Amino acid sequence: MSGSQSTSTSSPPQRVPLRLRLKPKAPPTGYVDGAWWPRSRDLAVELPALAEVLAVRLGRVRRVAFALSNWEAVPRQFAVAGDRVRLEGFGYQDKNIMYVTGADKRRISLLVVPPETAERAGHDALLIAGHRDNADRPEEILAAAGIPLPRTSQRTPQRTDNT
Repeated sequence: MSGSQSTSTSSPPQRVPLRLRLKPKAPPTGYVDGAWWPRSRDLAVELPALAEVLAVRLGRVRRVAFALSNWEAVPRQFAVAGDRVRLEGFGYQDKNIMYVTGADKRRISLLVVPPETAERAGHDALLIAGHRDNADRPEEILAAAGIPLPRTSQRTPQRTDNT
């Protein structure tokens, strides 16, 4: 034998399963069409896999609208299978909802389960939101799954004394 050769076989990186549940194809009911439970608040990392899966229902994904306050810095667009997807963050959008629009203008409304949610509660939220007859509002789905909603800062109106 001449010299030592090392043979390394690298296995392809394992894909982490997407945590997504959609209602069955049927006329839309309720506030959301299903739920998505991302693993982080980095949309640049999280969205490509989501867009690939949703393309089965929507065709090419063209636009994603989301609440700015829910995510880290976000690029204006990203590519999926060579197609550009426009990202639009809004300050006024419900932070528990994401809208994904396909090339033919069909849209899927997703409940966004916070990434830091405990395993059982996240799983329950996916099941509830993806149930065919579910018509609950996003905050009702999260509460039913045992996911605490962040407290909104309630400002007490300033009183002015004109005396």
